[in-house]
Amino acid sequence: MGTVTLGVSIAVPEPYGSFLQKRREGFGDPHAHGIPTHVTLLPPTEVDAAALPAVERHLAEVAALGRPFPMRLAGTGTFRPLSPVVFVNVVEGSAACSWLQKRIRDGAGPLARELQFPYHPHVTVAHGIPEEAMDRAYEELADYEAAWTTGGFALYEQGPDGIWRLDREYPFGVDAEGTAQDPLQAAVPHQQGASRPSATSR
Repeated sequence: MGTVTLGVSIAVPEPYGSFLQKRREGFGDPHAHGIPTHVTLLPPTEVDAAALPAVERHLAEVAALGRPFPMRLAGTGTFRPLSPVVFVNVVEGSAACSWLQKRIRDGAGPLARELQFPYHPHVTVAHGIPEEAMDRAYEELADYEAAWTTGGFALYEQGPDGIWRLDREYPFGVDAEGTAQDPLQAAVPHQQGASRPSATSR
């Protein structure tokens, strides 16, 4: 059956998502049109296509443990010089994102993998473009803010054309059979504001 490239993320909702995607396009990022605005929980990961049912069950199990939590974006950061990325900071919700991504990458699950850099939740607004454009993204979005309540995450698949498409959404507190779980058993932790990343954060 071959392999597929998957990613798991929290979508940035409207109107924020399309605004940041348009700004990313405006900075000259050629990948902007094919990547919905998001906070990554699992970076691009190649898996056997035959493993998709197991992947979907695993993600449903993780989502069943979660509960909605507040997310807030504010200001910009960068992974330069180690990685050519400028991003908008996640200043509220980072602990919950870290909790989720660890369970998604659980060593006993079908998406087990190591990360190239320590996990640091963020929203990419420029990647791999000229330094002058990266600087402009960093400066022009320095005062940007957005806030919402996150109710789940989603699985995406990258097509042969390089575009990421939604495969399935996973609302928090609902198990693989679609049954709502006891809200008193919430597992996603409360989170505090995130600090600025070090040069090695990713």
